[in-house]
Amino acid sequence: MNGPLDGVRILDLTSVVMGPYCTSLLADMGADVIKIENLTGDSTRYLGPSKHQGMGSLFLHLNRNKRSVTLNLKKEEEKAALLELVKEADVFVHTMRPKAIEKLGLSYEHLNSLNSRLIYCGMYGFSKKGLYKDKPAYDDIIQAASGIAAAQGKITGDPQYLATVLADKTAGLFGLSAILSALYHREQNGYGQEIEVPMFETIVSYTMLEHMYGKTYSPALGPAYYSRVTSPNRKPYKTKDGFISVLIYNDKHWKTFFEVADRKELINDKRFSDMTSRTEHIDFVYGTVEETLLTKTTEEWLSLLNAADIPCTKVNTPDDLFEDPHLNSINFFESVQHPTEGEIWNMKFPVTFSKNPLEVNRYAPNLGEHNNEVLNELGWHLKQKNY
Repeated sequence: MNGPLDGVRILDLTSVVMGPYCTSLLADMGADVIKIENLTGDSTRYLGPSKHQGMGSLFLHLNRNKRSVTLNLKKEEEKAALLELVKEADVFVHTMRPKAIEKLGLSYEHLNSLNSRLIYCGMYGFSKKGLYKDKPAYDDIIQAASGIAAAQGKITGDPQYLATVLADKTAGLFGLSAILSALYHREQNGYGQEIEVPMFETIVSYTMLEHMYGKTYSPALGPAYYSRVTSPNRKPYKTKDGFISVLIYNDKHWKTFFEVADRKELINDKRFSDMTSRTEHIDFVYGTVEETLLTKTTEEWLSLLNAADIPCTKVNTPDDLFEDPHLNSINFFESVQHPTEGEIWNMKFPVTFSKNPLEVNRYAPNLGEHNNEVLNELGWHLKQKNY
């Protein structure tokens, strides 16, 4: 493996999206990620289009650069194999609720007794220190509980989920950063530790960063909504022939926009004078831009606004991204040959390291594909048909 995490071994007992997204990033950065699955496998294996059962599209993207081992952890011999892996691992990541992982005998206290250098990361719905500790959670539940769905409702009229699994992926990123921090701490101090990444608290902190707004102060200076992002008029603008995204942000942008749009009469309008005034009159501001952009085609506006260095873009569909000139210029989507699934499209890891060029060394594994490889590394043989 290449990458800055070459030599780091991670035991991945995660499923769905949050945990696998976290460990996929670690794998892409060079870690040896061993995905421990039960005999039916991660549920995302069966989600989305597939050529073969258990190799769904989402699974392919979440699990490249990993090895798959199937273990029935309710059987003592197979759990013993996992515990042998723990002794040599750097990181153990799971997405089971606290009661479930403890019932399996895989608590932090037990694994720490086997390997004091182990980083143990639990990723689940709600902190085990709080009242909701035993509640199940998925992305939709956390979007609703954290205020995201209600904030979207300020725009749409009814609470609405975002069109991406934001809670899962964001919590996955928090898990990634926590694990990397703990690895760095271990290098300085020599010992591991337990990390808890609860989705609810994580996404509340993420969502409320801007939506604390007036509630930041005591007594409150206003409601807990950032008015700019919850305005119904905050959306891509219609042009004569389509839609365009424009963010006229700072004072210089506004002056330039009024000049290129031939709306010079608004340059001295106090409602546009500074960030505070524009925020106070946000619906009028957005409405003014909307009526202005209806006067030209999308390409006309892109030409004018790009020349003026005002942030703008066409509104892409997911399908459009495969034809995006910039993405194509860096070969972001790569056609590769999966050993069992044939030709598939991979996305490049978006971050580059000058000293550790990253690459895909393994494509998403079939269920239990690496049983013999990994267990033989331990000198371990399981007397079961499945192996």
